[in-house]
Amino acid sequence: MLSTTLGISPSVGNLIVTVLTFIYVFGLVALMNFCVTRFGLPQDISRKITHIGAGSIIIFLPLYSDLHWSKYLNILIMFVWLILLVQKGFFAEPNDEAVKTMTRTGDRGELLKGPLYFVVVAIICGTLFYKTFPGIVAMACLGWGDGFAPIIGSRYGKWKYEILSNKTVEGSLAMFIFAFAASIFFVWLIIPSNLNISRIFIVAIVAVLVEGCSPKEIDNLLIPATIIATTSLV
Repeated sequence: MLSTTLGISPSVGNLIVTVLTFIYVFGLVALMNFCVTRFGLPQDISRKITHIGAGSIIIFLPLYSDLHWSKYLNILIMFVWLILLVQKGFFAEPNDEAVKTMTRTGDRGELLKGPLYFVVVAIICGTLFYKTFPGIVAMACLGWGDGFAPIIGSRYGKWKYEILSNKTVEGSLAMFIFAFAASIFFVWLIIPSNLNISRIFIVAIVAVLVEGCSPKEIDNLLIPATIIATTSLV
């Protein structure tokens, strides 16, 4: 906890960590915008890197003190983005940072789908499931698993299949590997006493099955919802 390390009150420590989350998220969006504008980074790649980076925001959770209600400030950055995404989804210009870094085609309306669902899930995981196994694994699988799956699948996928949307075996394999590895890492980092490899393995398998069957955009809701439900059974 930052407050213990610096010898300050829990509330002040939590406030400082919250400021760091703002720097991290807005810095990530600015960096992706720079890469898209200056180096021609494809928007679909920028979108998924932003997705992965946003899911990794839980790396700040160990710095929060649980001794004060201000621990829930961990979701403040996501709440701000909830408002921004709604505003930008209706009114943003084509050259807006969020449009260029968080959409596939440059259509601002996309911000009201996958990205908006993502921040809603992050807010739920940071409050109702704050520092719990279900919340951490849900964010890890959603951020890293669902983030890397389309990157690998779209560029290296040769074995294709279709249920409700086009997927590849290679993408699904990437989903499992990154969901499994990220879940182990973040559970170990945040709540090491809850680390259970076999439980995470089952959850990662379920996440792959759900991602493989989910329509685009809706998977940002279906994956974490199913993961949270699964953790109550295993």
